[in-house]
Amino acid sequence: MYRVWEKLRELAWPSTWYGWRLGLQSWWYTRNKSRLAVTAGIFALLLAIPPGIYALFSQAQQSRQATRDLRCLTLNVYHEARGESVAGQYAVADVTLNRVASKRFPDTLCEVVHEQRWDRIRKRQVGAFSWTELDVTADVSNVAYETAHRVAADVYYRRSEPRVEGALFYHASYIRPSWARSKQKVATIGRHIFYK
Repeated sequence: MYRVWEKLRELAWPSTWYGWRLGLQSWWYTRNKSRLAVTAGIFALLLAIPPGIYALFSQAQQSRQATRDLRCLTLNVYHEARGESVAGQYAVADVTLNRVASKRFPDTLCEVVHEQRWDRIRKRQVGAFSWTELDVTADVSNVAYETAHRVAADVYYRRSEPRVEGALFYHASYIRPSWARSKQKVATIGRHIFYK
């Protein structure tokens, strides 16, 4: 037992540490490092593969989500405001994105566009945007759809200044909905009145 204790004490002595360090350094400097470099490179590559795969999948998923969002926003601008000026189309796109940002509405663009709520008067589910209740299609080859797509992309990617900042609601100027009395008017653009 005494000899084991003496050996441990000898290994713990500072001069022994120095000896260990010299031994390690001599081993390092006398070795061929090409094999070590290849092994280290393979190990680093293996460590980098999972995060890289995750980043690729994440980017692809975000790209698919952006494509879906942009299509929903384009359809909403097209069906709600294709007869309006470009400023009116931008305002409708702004309201749609404002709803996504608000806690009072769903979290994604497509959910906001296709949202339905119970209407006590009509006693049925009613779409937030009336066109979603109809069986309509968009003619993607016409100029109006291309304009709606350009407007939607500008608003979605924040390439334009908001026309109706904070607005969450709008209606056609030729109707007088009861809910409008409790809202703050933001702007009138074309045939739409916008509210906070």
